[in-house]
Formats: sequence, structure tokens, C-alpha cells
Amino acid sequence: MTFNELGLSEAIVRAVTEHGYTIPTPIQVQAIPAVLAGGDLLAGAQTGTGKTAGFTLPILQRLSSTGMRPGARHVRALILTPTRELAAQVEESVRTYGKHVKLSSAVIFGGVNINPQIDRLRGGIDILVATPGRLLDHMQQNTIDLSKVEILVLDEADRMLDMGFIKDIRRVLKALPPKRQNLLFSATFSDEIKTLADGLLNAPAMIEVARRNSTVEIIAQKVHPVDRDKKHPLLSNLIKSNGWSQVLVFTRTKHGANKLVEQLGHDGISGMAIHGNKSQAARTRALAEFKDGSLQVLVATDIAARGIDIDQLPHVVNYDLPNIPEDYVHRIGRTGRAGATGEAVSLVCVDEHDMLKDIERLIKRTLPREVVAGFEPDPNARAQPIQLRSGQGRPGGGGGGRSTRAPSRSTSGSSRATSGASRASNGNSRAPSGGDVDGNRIERAAPPSPGTRSAPARRSGGRGR
Repeated sequence: MTFNELGLSEAIVRAVTEHGYTIPTPIQVQAIPAVLAGGDLLAGAQTGTGKTAGFTLPILQRLSSTGMRPGARHVRALILTPTRELAAQVEESVRTYGKHVKLSSAVIFGGVNINPQIDRLRGGIDILVATPGRLLDHMQQNTIDLSKVEILVLDEADRMLDMGFIKDIRRVLKALPPKRQNLLFSATFSDEIKTLADGLLNAPAMIEVARRNSTVEIIAQKVHPVDRDKKHPLLSNLIKSNGWSQVLVFTRTKHGANKLVEQLGHDGISGMAIHGNKSQAARTRALAEFKDGSLQVLVATDIAARGIDIDQLPHVVNYDLPNIPEDYVHRIGRTGRAGATGEAVSLVCVDEHDMLKDIERLIKRTLPREVVAGFEPDPNARAQPIQLRSGQGRPGGGGGGRSTRAPSRSTSGSSRATSGASRASNGNSRAPSGGDVDGNRIERAAPPSPGTRSAPARRSGGRGR
């Protein structure tokens, strides 16, 4: 099947073709006709399946075909995402595929000056991509009108719930007209997602293109047992001995990410960290340099890494295992995209054995262990309490984690963070919220590099976001 057969206009198909894609991915084949039909949609899709184009393309089609009422410049489609990076990528996708249709778009998120966003909104926007925290800032200042929204998208809804956005989402929903089309995309269908869907969606079509909580089968996964104080030397050894030129590394805390970058630098390995304490400009620069190959290692925390979409990323390393098993699936999904093979390596010390068991229980497989010569773990080592990722339990919070490991996330969501960060009316002194990740306020950074693409499949394989 081709994009021409999915009911898209010649102008939209032309933009897709110009971007180098001809054959849609499975999620696009199912989602595009469903969205064009005008009904609600509940879609389950792992990262890297091309889901962003699965909703941006039909939204562009629907809005461009119905046209705008003369003189009206209200927001017609609202797309909510959990992080700034993902918001920027989604809006870039809208601009890329909508370049031949007369629709305007904008992206708003925290960490940048709010005034240019206010000016942009005054000019009228058809499609708005936003993080919940900054959207609420605009709502409080009455700088945005959501009363005429025709289509609402909750992208990566599972992550938004993890980050404590449910209260923010409910506040946004109250500002929307009751009659609208709702699209909910989630990597997993937890009980919390089902509860959210039951209250939001009206007789939705359901799509699930990957086995529930499954990991990408083409990703080679392995575990290197190692002592906790030998993780850094082992990582440097793996990078140098294997000639890895592009490695995405996950740490549990912001402090751990900074420390690892410093250690790798002493070993002659170029690296940068992205996390909530980094300014948006620093995060944008690190991501751009990693994508163009000038940066060898990108060290990230889970929240900051959400939205990273890199073609042909060959290696993902879990320097620290995540305390939430589902995050393992999200992490390794950054590699093995577009039909390419990928490798996910986890450096596991005795402290993380329970975490590893939780992950293996979730993915329903035992990961192969491979001890690297010279880095054999001490068989008599005893487990120590693990510090959780910075600000655990507080969306975007700072400071150190707790001194003991949190229980794995269950359907009750007992370990889920709750929102409630206070927001000042001017939007610039607001306490950090989950969607904005940190409280830094700087001028808006340059948009993502052209390599940051959220696109349909190239000819046959799946494509990131």
C-alpha cells in the first residue's frame, strides 16, 4: 500500500514523497484512515513505529479539506506531548508534511521566554503542539483560545501519566469544546491508560501494532554483570574496543549523568548530558551534535530522553537500570529503527538484580549474561540501597533521589508522581512542572536540526515517531 491509497490529498502526499518516503508503516496504514473517518482513536504503538505521521498526516488532511471560517484564527488541533524535545519534533513533522497546504502551526513549551510564544499565538494558529505545563501558563494569562478545538491528540499518554500530568490534562480538557475528535497514543495499555481512555474517548477505534509491552525483536539485548565501581571503566572499554561512534547512555540521576560525562572526557571520549537541569539551549545543542555525529556519547536521564529520534542509532547502553520496568522498553526502543538492527547493553551490578528480574518478567524473556574479561564481578559483593533518579516522585523536581529503591510500578500507580507545581501568573517564575522538566528560562533555542525527523517509513521499514 502507498500513501496515495490512504485518502490523503495530492499536496500532502507530495510533501511526504519529497521527504523521501513512499510506503507507510503498519501504524500509519491503520491510523490514517481511522482519523480521517472522524471518530475517536485509541492507538498502542511503541516508539520507532512512525506513529507521529500516523496522526499528523490525517490531521493536516482533515483541517485543509474543511477550510477555515473567514476571519477565524482559533486553534483547531491541539497536540499534547510530555516533553519539549518531543513537542519540537512533532511540530517539525507538521511543518514538513503541511508545507503545501495553507495551515499554520506553532510549538510552545517551557524553558524559553513566553513572550515570543504569545506574539505567535496572536497571529492565529491552526495546529498547536504543546507541553501541558506551558499550555496552562498561556491559559492562565488568557493568551490562547481553545474553545474551537476540533481535534485533540494526547501523544505518549503513558509517559504523561508517569510524569504526573493527569491533573494538568483534566484542566486542559475543561477548556475544550465537548464536541471534538480525540486521539490517544500510548506505548502501553496500562489500567491507568484504560481509565483515561474510558473517560475521554467516545466509542474509539482501537489499534495496537506491537505486542503489549513488547521489546523490538530485532534489537540484540545483553547484560554485562559488573561491580558498581567498575561500570565507568567497562563502558569506556566497550566504546573503545568495539569502535562505537554513536552511543546513547541512560543514567538514573542527573548527577550521575554529569559525572559520567566528566569521566568519559578523561578517557578521551566526547560526551554531553541532557537532563532537567540543563537549559533548553544546551539540550538542543547536545542533541544536534549527537545526531550529526560530532558527539560520540549522549548521556541522558529517562525524562529528558523522551522524544529523541535518531536514524540508525546502533547502540543504547543502560549504565543504570531503570526502577520502572517499562522504561527499559522505551529506552532500548531508541535503537533498531527503520528495519535496522540495534544493540542494547545493560551494565548490571549486584544492587540491580531485583530491577533486572522485574524487567525480564515484563518482557517475558531472560536476557543473556556476558561477563567481560577483566571486569568479572566480585561474587561476594553485597547489594546496597539504590538512589532513585533525581526528583523521583516530583515531576521535574531536582535534588537527590531517595536512598532506597522504589517498588516497581503496578497497576495501582502507587509510585506515580503527582502534579501540583505552583505556577505564577506571568509564566516565567513558575515552579518546574513535568512537561517543562526544569525551571530555566532562556530565549528560545534554535529549532531542531534537519536530521530530527518524525516521519513515515522509508520504503519499507518502521520509522521513528
